Amino acid sequence: MSQQRIHLSVQGRVQGVGFRPFIWRTASECGLTGFVRNSGEGVTLELQGEPQALSAFRQALRTRLPPLAHIDALQERDIPLRDAEQRFQIEESSGAVTHARLPADVATCPRCVEELFTPGDRRYRFPFINCTDCGPRYTVTHRLPYDRANTSMLAFPLCPVCRQEYLDPNSRRFHAEPTACPVCGPKLQLTDRFGQSLNGDPIVGAVQILNMGRSIAMKGLGGFHLVCDAASPAAVSRLRQLKHRPGKPLAIMALNVESIRALCHVSEEEAAWLQRPERPIVLLNKKPEADQLLPDIAPGLSALGVMLPYTPLQWLLFHEALGRPGGASWLRQPCSRLWVMSSANLSGEPIVTGNQEARERLNQVADVFLLHNRAIVTRCDDSVVSLERRRPLLFRRARGFVPDPVPLALDGPPVLALGAYMKATATVLRGKDAFVSQYIGALNHPLTCEALQQAADHLLDLTGVTPQAVACDLETGTYSSLLAEHLSKQWEVPLIRVQHHHAHLGAVLAEHGVTEPALGLALDGYGLGHNNGAWGGEMMLVDGDSCERIGHISPLPLPLPGVGRSRLPPWKLAVALWQTLELGPLPPRLAAQPGAQQLEKQLAIRRDCQDSTSLGRWFGAIAGLTRQCGVETFESEAAQRLEAQAGPAEPLAGGWRTRANLLDLTPLARHLCGLDDDQAIASLWHATLAAALADWAIKAARTTGTRIVALAGGCCGNRQLMAQLLPLLEQAGLRPLTAEQLPPNDGGLSLGQAWVARQRLLRRS
Repeated sequence: MSQQRIHLSVQGRVQGVGFRPFIWRTASECGLTGFVRNSGEGVTLELQGEPQALSAFRQALRTRLPPLAHIDALQERDIPLRDAEQRFQIEESSGAVTHARLPADVATCPRCVEELFTPGDRRYRFPFINCTDCGPRYTVTHRLPYDRANTSMLAFPLCPVCRQEYLDPNSRRFHAEPTACPVCGPKLQLTDRFGQSLNGDPIVGAVQILNMGRSIAMKGLGGFHLVCDAASPAAVSRLRQLKHRPGKPLAIMALNVESIRALCHVSEEEAAWLQRPERPIVLLNKKPEADQLLPDIAPGLSALGVMLPYTPLQWLLFHEALGRPGGASWLRQPCSRLWVMSSANLSGEPIVTGNQEARERLNQVADVFLLHNRAIVTRCDDSVVSLERRRPLLFRRARGFVPDPVPLALDGPPVLALGAYMKATATVLRGKDAFVSQYIGALNHPLTCEALQQAADHLLDLTGVTPQAVACDLETGTYSSLLAEHLSKQWEVPLIRVQHHHAHLGAVLAEHGVTEPALGLALDGYGLGHNNGAWGGEMMLVDGDSCERIGHISPLPLPLPGVGRSRLPPWKLAVALWQTLELGPLPPRLAAQPGAQQLEKQLAIRRDCQDSTSLGRWFGAIAGLTRQCGVETFESEAAQRLEAQAGPAEPLAGGWRTRANLLDLTPLARHLCGLDDDQAIASLWHATLAAALADWAIKAARTTGTRIVALAGGCCGNRQLMAQLLPLLEQAGLRPLTAEQLPPNDGGLSLGQAWVARQRLLRRS
């Protein structure tokens, strides 16, 4: 039978995931000759052999890919035979970046965990064990192609034994770029606050500190964690005091899923997400025992943020705390040791990444520092997710998910978008891929602003993109908008400003591939409107880069400052609501607040006040009516506490009115102001609001003729609200779309900006 030679160009997640050794082994098994190499496109290979052998290879490519590999596109063409070729080989990388993708960081795989705890293995208790199926990727890589020379592992030359593994296509560590061993790899160090090394095994010393009720700053993949014993109220209270974090929930790390079941309800889907290679923090509904055993971890909230170990060092922390048990059964048994794993940053600052930076910025928070000498190239916080109706709801998209792209329905010119003020991210559009950066944070600190620029630069380097436009929010004074202006001038490309809520809805429509007109409910705390208004409860008709505001929620008059991004205490919002409803004297708990009388006078004459249609402000006002939500110590605290108090309830009959696409919530508010039961207020608010929003959308859908309803904005992260609203829309025959691959809050805003900007470019061309 005559031979044939083919050329394959493969795009997708095919670098740094064991794809080339898989190709080598498969080609060798099939008796094929040729070569494979990383390229700027992804992976390029040529295969030569009998047609039957080539067919067998194609079948393997469809059914036997490595665990982390994913093929997005594959192009094949026939090419001339090579007569002198004798074998199949792996060649050096080549080509400029065009479609190559860098994989995200991956949790330690089961085979590496087994080696980590096998006495006699040369990587026994080695804190940096990894292979082609796991370990750091994004956070250690400077640029593509994904080769060791382009990572922070360049500083660690391989020893002869590791080099032999690295060059052996039969090895699990063939071209595992971060691979190393105790002889040639990074080293741990335990220091005091002044940088002085502490004697002994660093892990032993760290656990001793934790057992004393103290805290450690521990270097991880994309930054540092502040760690303490989660089951010690004194240790948690001390960490909160030192970090100036009085009420914000803290994430905890448990050894395994079974260790969580005593504290939280864990569904099969939630258990699967906890154990996924991305290892996000998963928000789990608490059992009553949770607040008894961990009283100061998430006080007053209904969910607990939990994650499982994803680095060898985290596994070793449990191993040491349990007395170094032998065998493997301890890995599966319930374990009472729980660690607080809080992002190591001070309020308003980005997560710490460097050793010296950690000592300078955290020396008043951590008692000791568990460090290593492998540099973090890109800071990347932990991702946060919950499962709603078996679908993911991301609150923070970062480690494990970035830089995997969000696939788009249509191609177009490359665009850079820089988000807004809160929960900033950057997005780069390249072809039909949207590369959304890791969560950066609020742009209220110079270091966070610097982090946004670094994230944008890194994405542009990794994608090889030269933007044809830069997109940003309508607000002109934020750092993201100022940076966008600077870059558009530097590159001499258009600056495209996208209204905040148009971008919110655009992000949802982009990830779902919607190209037709759609109705949208944009529900959040604040976004600048076209009329310079404080928007946040908007009904819109979106058609690509066109967006018409066709309705809004009844406004609240709010005093300045506080109408815009600045948060007003919930009690002030409640006073504003009380005044709007003309209910007479304030109730005692509001009247007793300092400055309440002055606020009443200001609202009465509407001096320095502005109307806001924000649903987020409505949430704050209703929360302010209760006893537990008068003030906030972290963003959206009042709404979260109100949600935690809500139980089942029937919507209030006549609780809302819709006229000319205005959703009037004052009948409901008037009724709630007359209640003195916090749970009744919370329950009736959520149930009636869901029914009101559904009624509003259903009527608008009939008027506009569209059945697609996109829901976006921070309020769509309220699980109580969405659990009641989405079924009502579906029962009416509508198709509600929510954010699944990105957060519904401002963390997804840059994608919506980029999506709108690209369509604006296409329309102009």
